[in-house]
Amino acid sequence: MSDNQLRVVWVYPDLLSTYGDQGNVLVVERRARQRGLDVARLDVRSDQPIPTSGDIYLIGGGEDRPQRLAAERLRRDGHLYRAVENGAIVFSVCAGYQILGHEFINDLGQREPGLGLLDVTSVRGEGERCVGDVLADIDPRLGLPPLTGFENHQGVTHLGPTARPFAQVRLGRGNGTGDGTEGAYNDTVFGTYMHGPVLARNPQIADLLLKLALDVNALPPTDDRWYEALRNERIAAAQQPA
Repeated sequence: MSDNQLRVVWVYPDLLSTYGDQGNVLVVERRARQRGLDVARLDVRSDQPIPTSGDIYLIGGGEDRPQRLAAERLRRDGHLYRAVENGAIVFSVCAGYQILGHEFINDLGQREPGLGLLDVTSVRGEGERCVGDVLADIDPRLGLPPLTGFENHQGVTHLGPTARPFAQVRLGRGNGTGDGTEGAYNDTVFGTYMHGPVLARNPQIADLLLKLALDVNALPPTDDRWYEALRNERIAAAQQPA
């Protein structure tokens, strides 16, 4: 944090904000304020430079052409690299997740360079689109309860040796590779295919981002009854027979 103020950056809401992913920044902002933190939220459009002084950067999903435009502008801007070098936390969803990898297939059917902040590579899947509710077990090293969300993607994301799977699916397709992995992360950068918005369904992930940004092991408790009701409802729905 800078000057005792938590800086939360929502990256390119004009390009990357499908399936309610903007809810992720609202959840992070609210849960920080519930702990008495002073929060500065910055919504950075694609024609604006990315600030390098943020603490948490959130990136949502998007359609194929906006994804390509976002990747081009983020590469050209270069400031997200510097923010990560400065210790910032990045949490990305779907198209945003693919952009953080080494490359993905763009709307022109070409290989599009990503930012290389995650050791993953995405290709276009040949089979059925990955659509539906997902239930997965998050990497035990992160100390989080099961992941709930929904996926809607054609991409298949392969993890390299320095990327850890964010979760292992019980229900759903996740990365689409057939190995049961969902998402990827390293020390400060996270990617997932989960919409929902995912942080509303999984507020403990938002708290993890806050703890990493604040460099603390725990946060003051807060009222999670609404979140738990939503989680329980969606987990139960995912487990119902098709």
